[in-house]
Amino acid sequence: MNVYRDLSLLPEFRNAVVTIGSYDGVHHGHQEIIRQVNQLAQDIDGESVLVTFHPHPRLVVNPNDTSLKLITTIDEKIELFRQFGIQNVIVAPFTKAFSQQSPDEYIQHFLVDKIHPARIVIGYDHRFGNRREGNIDYLRRFEQQFNYKVQEIEKQVVDDIVVSSTKIRNSILSGDIKTATSLLNHPFTVSGQVVRGKQIGNTIGFPTANVAVEDRHKIIPADGVYAARVFYDNQTYKSMLYIGKSLDNTYKTLEVNIFDFNENIYDKYLTVEFTAHIRGDIRFESIDALKKQLAEDREQVLKY
Repeated sequence: MNVYRDLSLLPEFRNAVVTIGSYDGVHHGHQEIIRQVNQLAQDIDGESVLVTFHPHPRLVVNPNDTSLKLITTIDEKIELFRQFGIQNVIVAPFTKAFSQQSPDEYIQHFLVDKIHPARIVIGYDHRFGNRREGNIDYLRRFEQQFNYKVQEIEKQVVDDIVVSSTKIRNSILSGDIKTATSLLNHPFTVSGQVVRGKQIGNTIGFPTANVAVEDRHKIIPADGVYAARVFYDNQTYKSMLYIGKSLDNTYKTLEVNIFDFNENIYDKYLTVEFTAHIRGDIRFESIDALKKQLAEDREQVLKY
C-alpha cells in the first residue's frame, strides 16, 4: 500500500477509483465500502484510492470543539486501510484555506487536477467545499466535463455507518469491549510511549508500563481492568490493563502489566489491543487487598 501525505507528490493513478471520508474506526460499514472500491478498481483495471484528512476537519473548522473523540488515530487508520487492501491512501492536509475552497475549486483543483478520478464512490450525504455547499449532485454535474463517474453508496450503508460509529464510541466509553469489537470487526487498540510512573507496581509484584496516549482526541475506554494483548518489537504478549486513577490518586493512568515479560521499555512505543472488560475501577483499603484482587484479575484475564 502506498501512503501519500504531500499533495504535490501524487503519482498518475491508473483509472483511479476514489472514495473520500474520515473513516474513523474503519469499522464493518467502512470495510464494505472499501471492498466495493477494491472490486470496482479490479473491474476497470484501475487502482483503489482512499482520501482521508488530517487533522480531522472539525478540529480546523471548530478549533474550540473539545467534544471530538476519535476511535482511531491517523496512524491506526492507515494500518487498518493496509489490512483491508486499499492500494493507495492520500492523507490530505486539512487547513483553513483548504476548507474555504468553493465546491468548484475542490472538484477541479483537488479531485481532478491532483487525483484524476475515473470513479468517485461516496455516500448521499457527502459534503465538501466552503460551508459544505458541495454534495453528490454537485459532483455529478461535472461528470462529462471531467470524464469521471460518480457511484453512490447505498443510503442504508451510509446510515448504518453513522449509527455504528455512535454505538462504537458509546460502547468504548462504557467499557463494553465485546460490542465495540463486534461492530468494528477488528480489535480496538491504543498506542503510546512508555513513560515513567511511580513504580509502585514493582513493589507489589505487578510491574506495569505506563502508556502515554499522545492524541488527546483518542477515545479511551471506561476506567477499570481489561484483558489485553500488547504488541512490541514484533512480539505479542498477554497482558492485564488498568485505566483509572494512580495509586496515590493524583493523576489518570493507563498502565499495562505484561505477562512473562522483563525488559526495560521506557520511551518505547507499545500498541495495546483490548480483549475483554474484567471489572470496573475499585479503591482499596490496603495494599494487601489490592494485591489479592490483582491476583484474581490475572486469573480472569488468562481465561481470554
